[in-house]
Amino acid sequence: MTGDGFYAAVAAGVVGAEQAHRELLQSVVEVAMAIFEARAASVFLFDQRTDELVFEAVAGEGSTTLVGRRYPSGTGIAGWVLATRQPVVLEDVSKDERFARDVAESTGYVPDCLMAVPLVHGERTLGVLEVLDRPQAKQFTLGEMGLLSLFASQAAISLDLLQHARHARSLLLEHDGDAAVLARLGAALADLDERGRDAGARLLATLEEVLAARRA
Repeated sequence: MTGDGFYAAVAAGVVGAEQAHRELLQSVVEVAMAIFEARAASVFLFDQRTDELVFEAVAGEGSTTLVGRRYPSGTGIAGWVLATRQPVVLEDVSKDERFARDVAESTGYVPDCLMAVPLVHGERTLGVLEVLDRPQAKQFTLGEMGLLSLFASQAAISLDLLQHARHARSLLLEHDGDAAVLARLGAALADLDERGRDAGARLLATLEEVLAARRA
């Protein structure tokens, strides 16, 4: 395979991996919304580079308009959950001082109640999962937090893989030999089981450090 052909193949693999991880995140919020009979569910990604929370996947209300929208990382309930790594159940958000009504209004949807959990992978907090509003006859309960935490675990793994795929894609834009190798490794993580992905991610991070040191 020629150099250009190899690069094209690696690029295709990285883009495909990123799309697969995005679809998995979308399935997480859609299933969570269905299980809890909620009006909406969303995953926020914490962008450390810009110190912002980004709507990464949305089901229900706002699903066609909110993906990609950004807010300062300390904004509202999601910002509090991100900072404290604590889950929260609120039956009336209007009575909670952490609720950012102006931000909710800017999205076109103001919830009455919600559950939110942090998305933690290893030592890193990657984002927040929220489930918003249920039929009036049903309330969110602390007992259901364990179930939502299962969704959060899957979402955290998906976010971690998505971030690796995006980083690999950014390296590909440099179009050099080192970047192509790292991108291929990043894309290959998608085919491993969870234990293998963790080990592979550590290896990829180590390789990036070695290459960065060599370029310095």
